[in-house]
Amino acid sequence: MSRTVRATAFAGVLTLALSGCGGVGGGSDAGGGTATEGALSTMGFGFSDEIAITRVDAFKRDHPDVDLKVTEGAFDEQQFLSAVASGNPPDLVYMDRKLIGTYAKRGSIQPLTDCVKKQDINLDQYRPAARAQVTLDGTVYGIPEFSTVRVVYLNEGLLKKAGMTADQVNLADWAALPGLNAKLATVSGNRLSRIGIDPKIPEFLPMWAKANGADMLSADGRTARLDDPKVIEALTTGANLIQQQGGWGRFKSFRDTFDFFGAQNPLSKNQIVAWPMEEWFLNQAAKNTPTAELVVKPFVDRQGKPLTQSAGQAWVITKGAKNPDAACAFVKQMTATDTWMAAAKARADARKSAGLPFTGIYTANADADKKIFEELYQPTGNKRFDDAVATIRSVQDAAFAMPASPAGAEFDKAYYDAVNRVLAGQEQPAQALRRAQQEATAALDKAAK
Repeated sequence: MSRTVRATAFAGVLTLALSGCGGVGGGSDAGGGTATEGALSTMGFGFSDEIAITRVDAFKRDHPDVDLKVTEGAFDEQQFLSAVASGNPPDLVYMDRKLIGTYAKRGSIQPLTDCVKKQDINLDQYRPAARAQVTLDGTVYGIPEFSTVRVVYLNEGLLKKAGMTADQVNLADWAALPGLNAKLATVSGNRLSRIGIDPKIPEFLPMWAKANGADMLSADGRTARLDDPKVIEALTTGANLIQQQGGWGRFKSFRDTFDFFGAQNPLSKNQIVAWPMEEWFLNQAAKNTPTAELVVKPFVDRQGKPLTQSAGQAWVITKGAKNPDAACAFVKQMTATDTWMAAAKARADARKSAGLPFTGIYTANADADKKIFEELYQPTGNKRFDDAVATIRSVQDAAFAMPASPAGAEFDKAYYDAVNRVLAGQEQPAQALRRAQQEATAALDKAAK
């Protein structure tokens, strides 16, 4: 996976004996001003692929006096908060950008005002949606890494069997979705063997709501709008698609068997026809099923205008970090244009050696992406993948993101719980979202105090 770091089977601590040439004393400090040395620890990151390894190697080369300890594995909130409370936190944490507002408000992470100034980090290079997610009340608390956007994947082979083309799959026409879903799904005696349309809720509810003209959270991240009739309509639409396919229990049980990271993925096994998903699946499809009949289209609003939601990870420096200077140099170099270019080249070389297509990498650094696609990326010759790359690139700059919020985690829990109650048949959409509105508002009011 080239996006977020997947949890490893163990959570050991890997100590990198950083060695190389051109260290801080020699004047090649990538930070450009503050000497970096001593111990530096991280949480939530790992060496999942050449993208991660190449960038850490760049830091290793330029900062030989830093002793970097990377605790591999996914971000663990309880472990993080316990470490901060104990006064012995890691210096750096790699976390979902949607959590940053919450931890900034709690004082668990540091403002990066001094870091940006000392290291001369150009914030304008980062995409606006990613930048907004790491900024609370005008203060930057994180440096964004990848830029994950959502697009629609279509299994054209299954569409052909249904007598359809990719152009006939119109997600803008919500009234026609039940009929389309019935035509594409395979349900027999309450047994689901092929998903027609997966709306990907609760995760993608903000995107469906946005497509319907509603923002679930105000731009300043302080006012919930979960009971907006347009949000209720979006949830009703998604829930009905799932109910058509045997209900949530059967739908989820079937979908949970999918392996999106291997050759036996749901595309190759013809287990799904149409679904919105993050752009990283294109990289997996190119690697594992390069001959699949895949078509990638933009997600669209109800007027048919392309729409996507941006998300991703960011680096933050913790309250109580013992080596903030080295931490700042690290996050600058990990997200710098030249570092991304080197990582992309490593990926391209690896794919070329394996005889597989290189579909690019997509970062929060717009300058880096421009350089990667202008100087490194070459069309694969496979029209399906080349068109898919063009689609993903076309929606990057039009992406919206959920705003940074002082109660972002609590807001997410409120609407996730609401969707799950609806899917479980416990509440109707309007009732569930009215309750979620109350819960989210209470959390936001508490955070404001």
